Amino acid sequence: MQHRINLACRTALLLAAAFASATAWPQEYPNRPIRMIVPFAAGGATDLLARELGQKLTERWHQQVVMDNRAGAGGIIGIDIGAKATPDGYTLVMCSSSTLAIGPALGTKLPYHPIKSITPIAEAAIIPIVLVTHPTVAARSLPELIQLAKTKPGQLAYGSNGVGTTTHIAGEVFKRVAGIDLVHVPYKGGGAAISDAIGGQIPLLFGAVSTPLPHIKAGKLRALGVTNLKRLRELPEVPTFAEVLPGFEVVQWFGVCGPAGMPRAIVSKLSSELVRIVDSFATNERVLRAGLEPVSLGQEAYAAYVKSEFEKWSRLLKEMGIQGDTP
Repeated sequence: MQHRINLACRTALLLAAAFASATAWPQEYPNRPIRMIVPFAAGGATDLLARELGQKLTERWHQQVVMDNRAGAGGIIGIDIGAKATPDGYTLVMCSSSTLAIGPALGTKLPYHPIKSITPIAEAAIIPIVLVTHPTVAARSLPELIQLAKTKPGQLAYGSNGVGTTTHIAGEVFKRVAGIDLVHVPYKGGGAAISDAIGGQIPLLFGAVSTPLPHIKAGKLRALGVTNLKRLRELPEVPTFAEVLPGFEVVQWFGVCGPAGMPRAIVSKLSSELVRIVDSFATNERVLRAGLEPVSLGQEAYAAYVKSEFEKWSRLLKEMGIQGDTP
């Protein structure tokens, strides 16, 4: 009998110790540096956002968040590295609409699954798309441009950052909703597209607002509309597309993700802290000047949003005839 009592006591102590260890672990996280993978080159808006998040996490937790820029294949290379990392919370990755929603919906062949391979942790910001024209184009507003395009079907061209990018999709949605025919000219990135737009080689350009913003303010390009649902602080005089075409919204969103299988307690701790940080970005001039609009969504809401975005774009792109095999 005494043996059984001793065994029961030892078992209870072991269970208590295991429980204490399991509950203490998230409080001990992080106890070493965290790697933040940025799937784009240094210097861009995504890189700036990641560095601001990393700096605030470092200050809060006294553990260095180390940036690891892994550009290539439109962000796919970096996301794949993050998806295949050990799911212990020490490797995070900046994910976006192009890598988890629009790209997969287009049928881009991916080495990861946008839903099954990733743990969405928190949304951080959006970058609206802006439609700009060369000042010589005979349209000073969206209604005027729509009317001009209807009188010249198939004669006006718009540039984008490349096939399958959010800027390309914004142009295709605009064509469909407005009932106009524009010719798409894809570029290999925003820099080349902006150069041609400023030079007048391309009359229209859809660009992530952070790229054309200084040229708009310098008067080299004319902004006709922004694609999110509210006007931008940096361009308050420029209307939204939704003011002319109700419900129109195409934005590029960014968030922090990790590999699938991360411990729930660590995800929760990361999510709570990231939401607090993003809320503070409402007064962060570096973030705002880059054209980033802070948006804080916690883990559950962000995971649901990522899934809904993938489903939405899979449906819309199929309806527009821009569709391949989904993952």
